[in-house]
Amino acid sequence: MTNEIKIIDFDNSYVLLGNNFYSSVTPTPVVSPHIVKINYELASELGLELNKHKEKTLANFFSGNKIFPGSKPLAMAYAGHQFGHFVPQLGDGRAILLGEVIDTSNFRRDIQLKGSGITPYSRQGDGRAALGPVIREYIISEAMNALKIPTTRSLSIVSTGEPVYRERALPGAILTRVALGHVRTGTFQYFAAKGDTKAISTLSDYVIERHFPEIKDEPNSYLKFLEFVMDKYANLVAKWMNVGFIHGVMNTDNMAITCETIDYGPCAFMDNFNKTKVFSSIDQFARYSYGNQPSIAQWNLARLAETILPLIDSLPNNALEQATGIIEKFTERFKNYWLSGMRLKLGLSKDDPEDETLIESLLEIMHDNEVDFTLTFRRLSISALDDKKDENLRILFRNSKSIDNWLTKWRSRLSLEENNFEEITLLMKSVNPAIIPRNHRVEDVIQAAELNGDFTPFENLNNALSSPFVELDEFKNYVTPPKPEEEVLKTFCGT
Repeated sequence: MTNEIKIIDFDNSYVLLGNNFYSSVTPTPVVSPHIVKINYELASELGLELNKHKEKTLANFFSGNKIFPGSKPLAMAYAGHQFGHFVPQLGDGRAILLGEVIDTSNFRRDIQLKGSGITPYSRQGDGRAALGPVIREYIISEAMNALKIPTTRSLSIVSTGEPVYRERALPGAILTRVALGHVRTGTFQYFAAKGDTKAISTLSDYVIERHFPEIKDEPNSYLKFLEFVMDKYANLVAKWMNVGFIHGVMNTDNMAITCETIDYGPCAFMDNFNKTKVFSSIDQFARYSYGNQPSIAQWNLARLAETILPLIDSLPNNALEQATGIIEKFTERFKNYWLSGMRLKLGLSKDDPEDETLIESLLEIMHDNEVDFTLTFRRLSISALDDKKDENLRILFRNSKSIDNWLTKWRSRLSLEENNFEEITLLMKSVNPAIIPRNHRVEDVIQAAELNGDFTPFENLNNALSSPFVELDEFKNYVTPPKPEEEVLKTFCGT
């Protein structure tokens, strides 16, 4: 008889692939773990009754000071193109996969600690995370979920009671991340670089069985797998673009095969619309700018395709031709998803050949006037019902007359819709958020937590972001864009 505390019923399917896929590791203990945040809503989705356990107990487990019964902690091996340059071995340098759970919807989901200590892949790093980047990932990943964009989730934040050293000493923290899976394009590249076709086959079969079981009986399941991932990434990146999100570091090791948004480092939401916008301090050549995201996603998918060519067809030329055909479909798929999303943002349910011109002309006017992306579409949602509200929109533009002709064309297009204006307004408000995690608000939260140990702003912002399409008086400060002196021009990776 044991006195083991059973908090999570873990499974460990990734371990079964073989020890060439990972390294078994143990989290490095921390001095004084303390619960900063538990996401009880997510815990409920996972079938976990965390509210039945004391915070001290949870702090010890979610810091890695204690190992969950049934968990087999490991660091995953992978490679990756970082800013276009291939690195044959990267791997989880500060993350440890605890195992998997079957959630209440019968999906298998990974549970991982980030910032839990050195692994064989730490590359002279300390394996730790600072509180600020952990807070940023929690806020933005949960905001993305509320915006209905596929994403990893955040289950908990634990402060460690010890500093981490970057440019200066910072309070340390550990994030518990939840994902449908952590296999990346870089995981395939790791084995391709070694010429290990058997491992690529094993990995592909695992991914198909776990994430895409509906295609496992296809005549060429590996080609279908590539098409599925291509299509899902086209949809994901379109969703990013539709809300003004910039990932910031779209390396192939940051591209999950599950097609969830993963690795929230120097990410940001645009304030003023600019197709060339870059926030990441390490993206010196704007490789991962807002407007480049679709082409980079396609480039990353081509790198995935290269790794599975031997599985697609035993004849190299045939395999290349088939894979190229799939990758070339990305441009059209992305455009269709993006157009569909932008139509909804403008209240358009029907398709019209002139819609793309209407959308692009609005974006050009927004770019020229350096107008706030989120606020523009939210105020358009209100103007759809009442043109007397146009003035609230026009004041956003430096040249207020520049939008007038466009508004006339838009209303003419709306007249072709079957929905009435009340229905159109409701549709637009359901896809155009009032509240996003604006950079200056996120930084305010981080500063309060780091400097004063004050997590009230963090809780308030999370509460506001949980209902992004609803405007409440108590959250009105989160709707407004930053003043010039509040603008955040650079974001940082946090490693």
